[in-house]
Amino acid sequence: MKRYALIIILLLTNVILPAQNTDTLLSYPNRVTEKYVNRVNPDETCRMLKSGIMIIGTGSNVRAAESYGGRNAGEKEYAQSANKYKRVFGDSVNVYCMVIPSAAAFYTPDKLSGSTRHQGKTIDRIFSYLSDSVKAVDIYSILGKHAAEPIYSRTDHHWSPLGAYYAAMKFAAVAGVPFKDLSWYTKHTVKNYVGTMYMFTKQKEVKDAPEDFIYYTPDSIQYTTTYTNYVTRKGVAVAEGKTAKGIFFQPVKDGSTGAYCVFMGGDAKITKVETSTKNGRRLIIFKESYGNAIPGYLFFSFEEIHVIDCRYFKKNIKKYVKDNHITDILFANNIARAVLAGTNRSYSKFLTQ
Repeated sequence: MKRYALIIILLLTNVILPAQNTDTLLSYPNRVTEKYVNRVNPDETCRMLKSGIMIIGTGSNVRAAESYGGRNAGEKEYAQSANKYKRVFGDSVNVYCMVIPSAAAFYTPDKLSGSTRHQGKTIDRIFSYLSDSVKAVDIYSILGKHAAEPIYSRTDHHWSPLGAYYAAMKFAAVAGVPFKDLSWYTKHTVKNYVGTMYMFTKQKEVKDAPEDFIYYTPDSIQYTTTYTNYVTRKGVAVAEGKTAKGIFFQPVKDGSTGAYCVFMGGDAKITKVETSTKNGRRLIIFKESYGNAIPGYLFFSFEEIHVIDCRYFKKNIKKYVKDNHITDILFANNIARAVLAGTNRSYSKFLTQ
């Protein structure tokens, strides 16, 4: 399935680095992230696999998390992508930059702290490169405040829908749009979930520690979802397929390893959601699979939401923004994807293809 392509890319970026001082974040003029100290599991039993994946804890609470290596050059490149879009679209479109940390940012025990880069510092540096007209969306800080909650899956490389909820809340505040709390949503539970981390590690202890996958669907709002699917070959979009209406939240059975695909069913498509919210705000979310969990919390916030995966889009984005009367663009990539050179080449290519 296409969601597995991200795992391979993420792991190719995992570099074991020497220990770094994590007592303070670097001081940049535009710094907005807050210091995070792991008080959830600092002394937890842990070990590092050769693949760069940490196995943390034991028994039913075991967690598999990818170490973060990243690229220094990619930090500036990601910010420059957002800056370029703001220059192109000017005052008619608001541009936002969100960097989604991985689980290692919050759950790395002290014993392995020197084996993964400090993600807060990386996010600081990205934000320091943003122009004053691009709005930083600091979710590192809000996720840190909720780290004791299940904001990341233990058996999958993605965050959980709850983590995405807190991120969407912060984005809505920065964007100045309405936002509804979870009392406006119906809670769904997929039991006996073991995600992608068992497939990659083959560690029996991960397989033997299933979790509940909990997601939320909005109530008291009307919305329609339209998909434009891409024909792919070896993970690359080669043609645009048909456009058809569908459902945003896909049915998932207990024990499904693909529970995260509840959101739109995957990545190789453009998703357009038209809502009964009438405020003239129309949003594009640029993302990879991490971003799939965000838009379902924004139906009360935007009149339209367009979800575009950075790996598959084949249209000209300038024409797309004009034709769809877009008012807001959110860059929302996970940290490893954000600093990849290919990600930012794709965003540049969208403007000319």
